[in-house]
Amino acid sequence: MLETDFTRNRKQSFHSAIVFMINFLTKSLSVEITNFISFIKYNMPGASINGITKSAFVQYRKKIKPEVFKSLSDSLIEEFYTDNDASIKLWNGFRLLAIDGSRLVLPDTQELESIYGKTRNQSETGVVQARISVLYDVLNRFAIDGVLAPLSTGESVLALNHLVFAKANDLIIYDRGYPSFNLIYEHFEKGVDFLIRVKADFSNLTREFYQSGLQSAIARMQPGKNIKLSDKQYSKNAFKEVRLVRVELPDGEIEILITSLFDSKKYPVSLFKELYFLRWGVETFYDELKNKIKIEHFSGYSEHCILQDFYAALFVSNVQSLIVGDINDELAKESTKYQYQYQYKVNSNLSYGFLKDRIILLFFSEKDMDEIVSELKALFKKHTIPIRPNRRFERDTDKYRKRGKPKLLKNNKNTF
Repeated sequence: MLETDFTRNRKQSFHSAIVFMINFLTKSLSVEITNFISFIKYNMPGASINGITKSAFVQYRKKIKPEVFKSLSDSLIEEFYTDNDASIKLWNGFRLLAIDGSRLVLPDTQELESIYGKTRNQSETGVVQARISVLYDVLNRFAIDGVLAPLSTGESVLALNHLVFAKANDLIIYDRGYPSFNLIYEHFEKGVDFLIRVKADFSNLTREFYQSGLQSAIARMQPGKNIKLSDKQYSKNAFKEVRLVRVELPDGEIEILITSLFDSKKYPVSLFKELYFLRWGVETFYDELKNKIKIEHFSGYSEHCILQDFYAALFVSNVQSLIVGDINDELAKESTKYQYQYQYKVNSNLSYGFLKDRIILLFFSEKDMDEIVSELKALFKKHTIPIRPNRRFERDTDKYRKRGKPKLLKNNKNTF
């Protein structure tokens, strides 16, 4: 964005453009613009926002850097973690984070294919996809950092980039796709604790531990023999001490965890099954991002638009978490006070639906923001669902292999 952009008194201001773009743009732009103007006229009669066209908006958005939404999200998160100790949820004094990756299906354009790449499955359907990676606070439900990258970029590379946003008293949980000596080395160098799930045959070290039958052991971990070290700060003789933990699942399967939590009295083996399960919060985040915010319903077809929608979606997710987190805390206290059979929580699917348009009032209206938030909380609180602990669902890992990924083509936006 140039200094001269948005300096003239136009029909659509920079402020209104930003608010419009965070209002879940899943339909045709023409429909979204019409609904946006109607909502403003009805709810804010004094606002002057007539005559916005699809063409004008497309030109406006080219001048807005995607990082604007990342900056908004960073400010919201910083505000939450500053002087708010009573509301911040911790695990044994740690801010509990998880790093995980996924993929997003992008519109099928030559530009996006050249930047992000294309995949094919058994049905030979070519799909343009990008790799997404997030650093996620699983207890407070905030996406602290998120990145969209080409498929050729490995998840472990993106994980190392996320470490810039971690700090002392953070504990980061990883799934089986991440373990490496390099990742563990970087954690120790930065002073950030970790918990990593590994396969039993990950290395000679884990094989020996698996066969030993021990529940917990301290061991030396070294770089693999075939690892390239020319770009590393350590040699082949380097090592780091880690703790290996055995966890037995209900079906009898054995999981091996590698961690920096050495104190067996403070962190007994019995803690780790539940601790690792908390990583599921980042999986829930991806479900909300794809199926509730519907991030893959992009509002444009250029890389610039894709990044705008991506960072705007992370910001909206964090706004929802901030509001819903307070309500869920209140519901938990009420459940304890009145001894309900179940604890209750806000229906996250409906909460995103209720945010549609109301997020305009939150950031565009001259009405007091606290009053708007209170109204939103009251609405969310009317739509709660019980939390049923220990529910299990069989995971059908083949169901996604039996169907092809749909292409996202141009001129195929929902109008209702």
